[in-house]
Amino acid sequence: MNFEAKLKRIEEILKQLESGDVTLEDSMKLFEEGVSITSECRKYLKEYQGKFTVIREELENDD
Repeated sequence: MNFEAKLKRIEEILKQLESGDVTLEDSMKLFEEGVSITSECRKYLKEYQGKFTVIREELENDD
């Protein structure tokens, strides 16, 4: 699942949780899934932040 798909899934989870139409057990499963996906997104963003930093530094050193 790519980054955009992960964000869309988080939005779906939030809508389900906010609807109040899910059982407590299902709410916990959705919450756990949301936390897991959020963690994956943070790792993804951190990785790309590092790549952008390297590129920026390389560009600054070329001047």
